[in-house]
Amino acid sequence: MKTLYVIPARGGSKGIPHKNIKHLNGKPLIYYSIDVARQLTTDENICVSTDDDEIIKAVDDYGLNVPFKRPDHLATDSATTNDVIIHALDYYESKGVHYDVVILLQPTSPLRKATQVKEAIDLYNNQLDMIVSVKESKSATVICSENEDGYLEFSLNKSGSRRQNISSYYEYNGAIYIINTESLKINNISGLSKKKKYVMDEISSVDVDTPLDWFLVESIINQQKV
Repeated sequence: MKTLYVIPARGGSKGIPHKNIKHLNGKPLIYYSIDVARQLTTDENICVSTDDDEIIKAVDDYGLNVPFKRPDHLATDSATTNDVIIHALDYYESKGVHYDVVILLQPTSPLRKATQVKEAIDLYNNQLDMIVSVKESKSATVICSENEDGYLEFSLNKSGSRRQNISSYYEYNGAIYIINTESLKINNISGLSKKKKYVMDEISSVDVDTPLDWFLVESIINQQKV
């Protein structure tokens, strides 16, 4: 099973400027994902896909070659992760290198561990479209919406039962995607149906999107060092 590790790192970031190369506890955020990938494969199978010269330099400084600069049309707000992955696969196929599986490691999950990626890989087989990491949702008992009369109603917990008495619900946490490349080419990520979950704990699932997330992750890392 030949596997490509894709780390998508667009230059533009509205919530936290230059987020992917902003130093988190002493090193650029993107280095955490590179470190995880390097524990699982060799550098020629790690692809940082970016449109940004500063990110390219930071990755080069870490000793990892950035194989291409992402074209402008894949660096807009409307460009999808699916487009980015397909572009990377097409690049390698143009060089005669074909991958069976893509593992997407988004830089915004710095608390994700290599052991967790390995455990997710162990769940994968080529009859599946995707393994996706999730965390158990704490919203199931309280999420609600307004009905046609303007009154709040529970959406999932219809009976108002305690959490222990309702079905388990999960949230994608954005940390790990293990994708069958053939399925991806046929259906795109949104059309994949044979998906199985890999459940992660709440701390490892933290996704850095806002300054508050950044503060939380920095605090967790500092606490883990004690």
